[in-house]
Amino acid sequence: MIKRTLKQICSMMNNAEPLTSGIQQISITGVSTDTRTIQAGNLFVPLMGENYDGHQYAQQAYNLGAVAVLWQRDHKLSPVDIPVILVDHTLEALQQLAASYRQQLPVRVIGITGSNGKTSTKDMVASVMGNRFRVHKTKGNLNNHIGLPQTLLQMDETTEIAVVEMGMSGRGEIELLSRMACPDAAIITNIGEAHMLQLGSREEIAKAKFEIMAGLRNDGVLIYLGDEPLLRELIPSQGTDFDIISFGSDSMLNDYSPQDIHIDIKQTRFSVTTSNNSKLITELAIPLLGRHNVINALAAVAVAEFFGLDESTIRSGLLQTELTGMRIELLQAKNGLTILNDAYNASPASMKAALLLLEELLGYQHRLVVLGDMLELGPQSESFHRDIGKLINSLNFDYIFTFGEMAAYIAEECRAQYSPNHVFEASDKAELAKQIATVVTPQDIVLVKASRGKRLEELVEALMQIE
Repeated sequence: MIKRTLKQICSMMNNAEPLTSGIQQISITGVSTDTRTIQAGNLFVPLMGENYDGHQYAQQAYNLGAVAVLWQRDHKLSPVDIPVILVDHTLEALQQLAASYRQQLPVRVIGITGSNGKTSTKDMVASVMGNRFRVHKTKGNLNNHIGLPQTLLQMDETTEIAVVEMGMSGRGEIELLSRMACPDAAIITNIGEAHMLQLGSREEIAKAKFEIMAGLRNDGVLIYLGDEPLLRELIPSQGTDFDIISFGSDSMLNDYSPQDIHIDIKQTRFSVTTSNNSKLITELAIPLLGRHNVINALAAVAVAEFFGLDESTIRSGLLQTELTGMRIELLQAKNGLTILNDAYNASPASMKAALLLLEELLGYQHRLVVLGDMLELGPQSESFHRDIGKLINSLNFDYIFTFGEMAAYIAEECRAQYSPNHVFEASDKAELAKQIATVVTPQDIVLVKASRGKRLEELVEALMQIE
């Protein structure tokens, strides 16, 4: 993590100045914006929102071990006995500090954005690159205008590769993140329907994701899903100083595409062919399930080859991938029931991918689907949920359970194909768990998926206790 004196910290931010003379040689180790994560030696950065003001916690941060605090000039100074650095805006100062720190280090940055698959792709890229380099990657959901600067400031000075997620809530945010991180490689995993509420169309979402090019270094590389027409349309035809590589399922459209995909309950095996079948990389495997994760793995292969890694290093790195939780996480209940926990988030694209994966997993007595609301889909939300129900009708499952107001439209569509005693709706998780417990056997498999706001991991915890 960052280690600097307050004098150096001031020089890394615009118009920053120590409030009291004689404190410039105080050293800080790390930065925190939350008193719950304060460590000894931290610089505390008080952020503000509609319902909170971090300046109120400056004394508490100091008592917990912080050695200095940023202070926004338009705030009245509190009578706290803490070394203070005055700044115009604390969040902007945090972002400036992170951008300066990134520029001071000889690190190369791989930025990843997309509607779905950012975290899984990040985990695979970090695992592969970690076989050759000292790697730092985004932890948890620190991928927005507050989280990314924290991620950069957490880097050790010996870091050689930083793999960072770039999320967004609207236009302009990914451009801000890209200019802050200045990626050497930028990956766009896909364009889905998430953020339809804010942006209104997939075309606008594609443009927002393409903002990752804003800070891309001239000698870098853009790696994007070539199966997506909206991305292909935005690719510059000429005049770029960086490489452009595409990946996807269609070998006619992409530089990297998969072959011979085989899925079992523990891993997915596949091969990769490069453009014009000029090269074949065989015997690859990932500890993730599903064809959609193979597509994400192609991005990891492409960026690894761009950085000069050989096939053996790529192969072992993919196989050793350690995944962030609740992304098609394979679990087993006390009674032996197999659970696919994909409760971290959901969109129409990711929900479709999870359902198609479940369809491919054979050898179970029953296959059950538990789906909650997909959020932030705007006026088309009902239509997107009904489309999921229609997809389920074309597949072969045994029981359908839904949770939430929008997910009820999934159940309504499924009743056109499934008998009434095989489709259930619930508005209470405890009741939902009881319903599932009455029909499952140890030989069954159940998929649990919903947007993060529905917190279906609580249902997963209940299912784990079934005996």
